[in-house]
Amino acid sequence: MNVPLKPLGVSPNAWAVNAEMADITRPSLPPRPILLPTETKTLRLDLAKAALVIIDMQNDFCHPDGWLAHIGVDVTPARAPIEPLKTLLPVLRAVDLPIIWLNWGNRPDLLNIGAGLRHVYNSTGDGVGLGDPLPKNGAPVLIKGSWAAAVVDELTIEPSDIRVDKYRMSGFWDTPLDSILRNLGRTTLFFAGVNADQCVMTTLQDANFLGYDCILLSDCTATTSPDYCLKATFYNVNQCFGFVSRSQNLIQQLN
Repeated sequence: MNVPLKPLGVSPNAWAVNAEMADITRPSLPPRPILLPTETKTLRLDLAKAALVIIDMQNDFCHPDGWLAHIGVDVTPARAPIEPLKTLLPVLRAVDLPIIWLNWGNRPDLLNIGAGLRHVYNSTGDGVGLGDPLPKNGAPVLIKGSWAAAVVDELTIEPSDIRVDKYRMSGFWDTPLDSILRNLGRTTLFFAGVNADQCVMTTLQDANFLGYDCILLSDCTATTSPDYCLKATFYNVNQCFGFVSRSQNLIQQLN
């Protein structure tokens, strides 16, 4: 009697096994091609190989009681992606496109964070830096599990979404992000979040260096830096690292 093969792993990076056989062909997911207009070209891409990466839409970066606001930064621009994302996310979930929340969430003891990185955010040693309590509510800055590191209330993380903690500007450094994407067979990445010229850009650049196809959704991306930084980000993505489009262009192709 033939013993049926059982799946082992995450499709499409999965085997099928029993006591006598291991099928390692890794059948691919059925293709779901769409056409997407961008600022430079029309792309033909496969939704079965795509995912959305949302970066740092957290209280410390986007809330008026968060860390950036405490140190005097106007976080109003960082809140601009909230409404476009609220419109986009249900559409992407309806077609089973993976949603990855890539959030800065440090260890409470900061043992994996060097002095050089901490200096960027507390150059005198006397301010409120990584891990320090916020004066308004006592939440430790960018510590995993704290209010400070939580995603803003306006954006809902569903149980089917994927959470990844990062500890640097780039979400690929010292995290499982690359392994997760490769297990899911996702090679085309849409990017959203803040800050466009810092954590979004460095993560997108590393994705490009690792061989991923990168599409920055400009209306779902923002920065508290000067406007020329945002313009330079869009320019460099178009010029060197991928493509720039808008969420409505994607929604139109899926409805």
